[in-house]
Amino acid sequence: MKTKFTTIARGGNVRLNKLIDLRLAGRPAFGVFSSNLAPRTAAALASAPLDFVIVDLEHSPFDPTRLETYLLAMTDKRRILEKGTLQPDVVPLVRLPVSGREQLLYVVKQVLDLGPLGLIVPQVESADEARWFVQASRYPQRGGVADFEPEGIRGVGYGWPARQWGLSGEEYARRADLWPLDPEGELVLWTMIETRRGLDHCEEIARTPGVHGLFIGPSDLAFSLGVPLGDPAVERAIRRIARACRKAGVALGTLATADEVPRRLRQGFGFLALGSDTGLTADVAEALRRARNRG
Repeated sequence: MKTKFTTIARGGNVRLNKLIDLRLAGRPAFGVFSSNLAPRTAAALASAPLDFVIVDLEHSPFDPTRLETYLLAMTDKRRILEKGTLQPDVVPLVRLPVSGREQLLYVVKQVLDLGPLGLIVPQVESADEARWFVQASRYPQRGGVADFEPEGIRGVGYGWPARQWGLSGEEYARRADLWPLDPEGELVLWTMIETRRGLDHCEEIARTPGVHGLFIGPSDLAFSLGVPLGDPAVERAIRRIARACRKAGVALGTLATADEVPRRLRQGFGFLALGSDTGLTADVAEALRRARNRG
């Protein structure tokens, strides 16, 4: 029996990055953080009823070899055959080990060259920082294209990530760009707002071309504001960031417990991390149940 495979969005077909499909459909995405880079953890999460997994390199050792193995283990050949598409059920994202002010091109390049479908940058505090990570995530653009700016500075070497995505090198080079800046792009770039300075500049960060969305780190934000988590000042900050995202037309994400899920959905959050791989317990299951049932 022959199976027809679909890889990317053309004429209504699915694309590689499920998160883009969900965003376009106005549907929220739910997932977890993963700090245990064991291959079997990756395989288990790739089969879980999630939309994404964020591989957390900010609070874990930065080991590209382990990340490479983890991303390979997330590939489910049986599901590819069953679905007839290369779109993974669970989208692999990576939270970088560098903050917005630490502009280390080799880190961004090495992570992207292993084939995730998006990046999350901790502690972004200005539009200039956000713009740099946009540039670092893009290959240099050909002259005359509408989305030339911000000009890409990612080094070209797409053999391995193309294999990871299941594409030819030429096709990967065309698709490995930031959505929605490039309508055909499959990569998403999240910038984290988790400091007072980031909060002060959240509006301009949200307006930066190439930024997919703002992800709020509530614990770090509370520390930076000098108040405990749950303080009204934190909620006021969250509302300000939510307004900035709505005005700029970008996505909004954060962490959420089961009790917080309904409120965050009402506030317009479309990307919720419900726990971690160290706690795939009844709490995470309940948060996911409430999220899927909209509270």
